[in-house]
Amino acid sequence: MDMAVSFHNNSSFSLPKPRTPHPSSYSSTLSARQHFGYNLSSSPITTTSLKFRHCNTATQRHRRIQCSVSPPAETAAEKKSRLMRRSDIRNIAIIAHVDHGKTTLVDAMLKQAKVFRDNQTVKERIMDSNDLERERGITILSKNTSITYNDTKINIIDTPGHSDFGGEVERILNMVEGVLLVVDSVEGPMPQTRFVLKKALEFGHAVVVVVNKIDRPSARPDYVINSTFELFIELNATDEQCDFQAIYASGIQGKAGLSPDNLADDLGPLFESIMRCIPGPRIEKDGALQMLATNLEYDEHKGRIAIGRLHAGVLRKGMEVRVCTSEDSCRYARISELFVYEKFSRVSAESVAAGDICAVCGIDDIQIGETIADKVSGKPLPSIKVEEPTVKMSFSINTSPFVGREGKYVTSRNLRDRLYRELERNLAMRVADGETADTFIVSGRGTLHITILIENMRREGYEFMVGPPKVINKKVNDKLLEPYEIATVEVPEEHMGPVVELLGKRRGQMFDMQGVGSEGTTFLKYKIPTRGLLGLRNAILTASRGTAILNTIFDGYGPWAGDISTRDQGSLVAFEDGTTTSYALSSSQERGQMFLGPGVDVYKGQIVGIHQRPGDLSLNVCKKKAATNIRSNKEQTVVLDTPLDYSLDDCIEYIQEDELVEVTPLSIRMCKNPKFAKRGR
Repeated sequence: MDMAVSFHNNSSFSLPKPRTPHPSSYSSTLSARQHFGYNLSSSPITTTSLKFRHCNTATQRHRRIQCSVSPPAETAAEKKSRLMRRSDIRNIAIIAHVDHGKTTLVDAMLKQAKVFRDNQTVKERIMDSNDLERERGITILSKNTSITYNDTKINIIDTPGHSDFGGEVERILNMVEGVLLVVDSVEGPMPQTRFVLKKALEFGHAVVVVVNKIDRPSARPDYVINSTFELFIELNATDEQCDFQAIYASGIQGKAGLSPDNLADDLGPLFESIMRCIPGPRIEKDGALQMLATNLEYDEHKGRIAIGRLHAGVLRKGMEVRVCTSEDSCRYARISELFVYEKFSRVSAESVAAGDICAVCGIDDIQIGETIADKVSGKPLPSIKVEEPTVKMSFSINTSPFVGREGKYVTSRNLRDRLYRELERNLAMRVADGETADTFIVSGRGTLHITILIENMRREGYEFMVGPPKVINKKVNDKLLEPYEIATVEVPEEHMGPVVELLGKRRGQMFDMQGVGSEGTTFLKYKIPTRGLLGLRNAILTASRGTAILNTIFDGYGPWAGDISTRDQGSLVAFEDGTTTSYALSSSQERGQMFLGPGVDVYKGQIVGIHQRPGDLSLNVCKKKAATNIRSNKEQTVVLDTPLDYSLDDCIEYIQEDELVEVTPLSIRMCKNPKFAKRGR
């Protein structure tokens, strides 16, 4: 089979100049021939002969840039329904792997679109408005904003980069017609890059590739573009999709250009590429009203707010509508308030035309995936589907002696209501009843996905206990299958040995290894069971002295890999209730590393440290020095080691089958599960 792939030459076009021209920056486009050349041997399609067509330069000069996802020929059904494109709106999502600079790039776009006053104080990563997002430096929830460029409104949706929050990305892609795929100029495509790009291509969206952080000293744009191109081919992209537009940018400096060596003074080339390469929304202007609720927010005064893109018709304030889940299940409601996104805020509107993204108030029981349709002739849109969860954890009420000291909500009814309320917004999560009335099984995309829920509940005043994470297995044809993930580890060469040994013990299979530039780091790629990843992050940081970077993404289900040992050391357990003393801790620390300092209240069964040997050991950490009338020759000076400070994530990684994490608004403790102690007797 012969497959013809054509790419544009450097002189093939020049982007239209904005009001303040930058001739040097707009004079050239990505030359796929320059970056890819004729050597595509590393591509998986080695058996296919590629023919590069030489296009007539004169013809190319007048031809418009052909971008990712060329508009398909209009079908008869589309002609019949009179679908049209809106040219005054662009709806885009910014997708990327974690820490590749999505939110920083949005900051620069907002500033250059004059969203803020010149003298206005603006925080960094303005889109990460959640306290938890700012503390962790990651995006957890997708958020909307908009800018205006040359009289065109550009709705921008910032999405999370962690694979655990892939459900957010999947449903957001329903609202847009194109995506900016942000790729780091050194790392290139990473596991989450593959996931989000696969979803975008499945939706048929236009893709503009932004090679970000081009100002890094070890930037290698040619490698990144080649790797991204190969990723498009691996994901079965069409010829038109593979001919993507590439922009080189530095989000933190607010600069972009069509070549890595020639950046403009602003993000003009990026805005122009969005205008040219990403089509306007295809709408049915005179059709019956249709809007898919893609996101939910809650306001104390307005109640539940549904966010989505209007597919057809016009939505007006005070309008009577039909809310549909399927054609058989519909109910009626009234729109009390209507908002559109302008700059960095929601603005009240009397009406919204098809193609725009809006927020709707007045429907108290609306759920994500439901359709707001015309009262008379409205029909539902296809509902949103997200991938199944792979990890589960048990949530139960707090049964420790310290219950009720710090938390506001401690009963099983409080816990049940809060968990089921989370399902309204978090589509990728599942909640089921456990073995007892006060236990619930929460399933999610990964440990981080569930940990964020735990942290939010803790800050809201909830007090409860969680068990260790477990993978969700499947049985197919009487064969036990378990989830596997692709793990990418970036580690300095001198620490590579211990890391490889650690991953090997956890049933990981290496399938790729490559060196990276002048930084002396090595990329390792493994296929590893999800069970092997539980508790791996801390172990891999210890093995590499804190220098390794681990990224994972779900790959699929495979055969059961066998037993995996995740922890070699036991726990140090408190022997009785009381308050820890320096005298007791000085002898206890010889047995292992302690989690607590002196003067802390503990209870029987609480984990107070890590044993230096396998197996648990009970200790009396509350013992006081005997106050006898015999004077000692010299008072001993007690020197205590600094206790280990474990975060919520660390505790969940540490615990094993017979252990629990006690979560309260002020404390995080670990303890032995009393149910297992009874069984042991």
